[in-house]
Amino acid sequence: MQRDIFEAEHDAFRDLARTFIANEVTPHHDQWERDGQVSREVWQAAGKAGLLGMDVPEEYGGGGVPDFRYNAVLLEELTRAGASGIGFPLQNDVVAPYLLRLCTDEQKQRWLPGFCSGETITAIAMTEPGTGSDLQGIRTSARQEPGGDWILNGSKTFITNGIMADLVIVVAKTDPDAGSRGFSLLVVERGMPGFERGRRLEKVGMKAQDTAELSFTDVRVPAANVLGEVGGGLIHLMQNLAQERLSIAVGSAAGAARALELTVAYTKERAAFGRPVATFQNTRFELAEMDTEVSVTQAFVDRCITEHVAGALSVPDAAKAKWWASDVQKRVVDRCVQLHGGYGYMLEYPIAKAFVDSRVQAIYGGTNEIMKEIIGRSLLG
Repeated sequence: MQRDIFEAEHDAFRDLARTFIANEVTPHHDQWERDGQVSREVWQAAGKAGLLGMDVPEEYGGGGVPDFRYNAVLLEELTRAGASGIGFPLQNDVVAPYLLRLCTDEQKQRWLPGFCSGETITAIAMTEPGTGSDLQGIRTSARQEPGGDWILNGSKTFITNGIMADLVIVVAKTDPDAGSRGFSLLVVERGMPGFERGRRLEKVGMKAQDTAELSFTDVRVPAANVLGEVGGGLIHLMQNLAQERLSIAVGSAAGAARALELTVAYTKERAAFGRPVATFQNTRFELAEMDTEVSVTQAFVDRCITEHVAGALSVPDAAKAKWWASDVQKRVVDRCVQLHGGYGYMLEYPIAKAFVDSRVQAIYGGTNEIMKEIIGRSLLG
């Protein structure tokens, strides 16, 4: 089925992204997997190519086009290339909305130019040991000094871009007696005394994506680094999580499509009992079922993209897209590994890497169980 959500300028951007990835990412990705992180140079190259901050106003060095379809194109191309270590989507899809919606003019002047050039790598620190998707269980805290600065203490885990980040949005409890209104967003910058990075976490997949533990011990955060409203942290999170979950859905749909494409090609080439695996009825039925699931999923995700661009994507629909697309990806990739036989378990084959890289999609951004809870509550009022 022909997709109809993109226009000529998006197709041109896709060509740009595909060329950039082929030249600047693919030749180095294996080494980055061994290193446990990508190079800072690729971030700066992406900034020069216009792949960071597409929706940031031009006065700060961005593309000046608030159109999530460009984000979707870049994410699809990274997924198509198996470039799971690149943290650009975290910067563009997750952090950018916080900075664009909540920064003061002074903060925009300080942070956005580096954000767009790739000189400032960003992260957001929500999850803590023992809290998982329960944001109201956050224990990292900050108390305000008489002069207005905040003293931050606590720890975070599973933080994407955690090792490389120059600027981290930290969710902290700033009023223990205010319930859901007791959380705020504080921006911690590289070099602030007391801000330390723990070990780079050893993950099942996504080996080139640096994921880390962060700790904060009496970190003095200036009042000028409060992002948005004091006490409005959870509200700000809720306003921005829909785009993060849509981003996961986009990557999941693209990942399922790529796995299917790899497997169709493999079954045509691989022979068993004297004939190609693709000629067996079971193989054709498996491929037919997966192709249908991938096509139906892509149609729903594309509709969500269209709704989001129009400013109309609801929180429950974003949750539906996230859990459904990531669940489809999980099922499709697993079946594709099976059709590869023993070679599907060998990391030299892209399908094996897709298998270990894709499993986390159903976990981060809020587990799929949390997504179903959001949808269920919306139905019951």
